[in-house]
Amino acid sequence: MILLRSILWMIAFYLWSVIVGLAMIPLLLAPRRWMIAAMAFWARGVNAMIEPICGIAVEFRGLENLPKGRSLIAAKHQCMYDTMGPFAVLPDFSYVMKKELMIIPFYGWYSAKAGMIVVDREAHAKALRKLVADAKDRMKEERQIVIFPEGHRHDPGADPDYKPGVAALYRELDVPCVPVATNSGVHWPAHGIRRIPGKIVYEFLEPIPPGLHRKEFMKLLEERTETASRRLLSE
Repeated sequence: MILLRSILWMIAFYLWSVIVGLAMIPLLLAPRRWMIAAMAFWARGVNAMIEPICGIAVEFRGLENLPKGRSLIAAKHQCMYDTMGPFAVLPDFSYVMKKELMIIPFYGWYSAKAGMIVVDREAHAKALRKLVADAKDRMKEERQIVIFPEGHRHDPGADPDYKPGVAALYRELDVPCVPVATNSGVHWPAHGIRRIPGKIVYEFLEPIPPGLHRKEFMKLLEERTETASRRLLSE
């Protein structure tokens, strides 16, 4: 039954994405905020479909911790759903994403229009400088920069591996950093199409104020994120 529901979900997901994606084409000529609004609409549709089809509820906790203006969002990353589900609640997001995704038709075009931050992970120090410069540019508006501090997906419960990019953004942007814990990988495994019934939770944790030293910030970010994520895994 889980496999059948998962297949039905894939059909519904791609059908919804194609319909909305085609309708969004004119927005390439519209103001950027219109594209952000369309992405949020698409994400709300995805979040609404996954429970009746797969038996997976999506819950956002701690929204009172989410600043409406400039902020850095440091999110735990366990599955692909992390790159779309939270679109529904972030006011004006700019995700840090790898450049390989930009070649995907429609997805790449819309990401560019929305002002996502593209990183070439092979460029190392140059990539870090560009990341900071692009993030500062996005911060000219009241936006939320979303970064996955570990750089890629980690299986639920795996040892954390936080990269220096989030520390560089925290130092240079001088804004609050909101950690985000999740258990998404339990219900949306990184590999395969099986979707496991239950509840995906994204929990926005207490913001870390700007101005901390790098070592203190990284320790606090990892402690808060990992502690909350382990708690969610045990629920």
